[in-house]
Amino acid sequence: MTSATFKPIVYLKEKCPFCLKVRLFLLESGLASDVETRDFVPDSEQGAKIRAELLPHLDKMSFPSAQLEPGQYVTESDDIVAFFAAKAGRDPAGMTVYRNYVDGVFAMSMKLWKENQELKKAATAA
Repeated sequence: MTSATFKPIVYLKEKCPFCLKVRLFLLESGLASDVETRDFVPDSEQGAKIRAELLPHLDKMSFPSAQLEPGQYVTESDDIVAFFAAKAGRDPAGMTVYRNYVDGVFAMSMKLWKENQELKKAATAA
């Protein structure tokens, strides 16, 4: 498959806030139909197949993951969004739904996750 005929692939795990961030960007930017999306449920047969497919290409298994170009794999949601934003000529800062998610629900989820990690660390040390 050549770069001209290649369709980027994003791998999105159910209930993953980082995966939802990528999905919202693709939908709001109008790029969703230009991307093959492979959704899966954690600990499912489909999830195991996706992990096996990605394992040879990634230093660390993480989601979302994407094959942006033939042989070019990335795992950071910000890197995936930046690639598609540049491709579409879209500035994520001007995308209302995406920004509301990133600055609202996503930011709060990350704050709570970090707080939880600190509490676990403190409990282990005690």
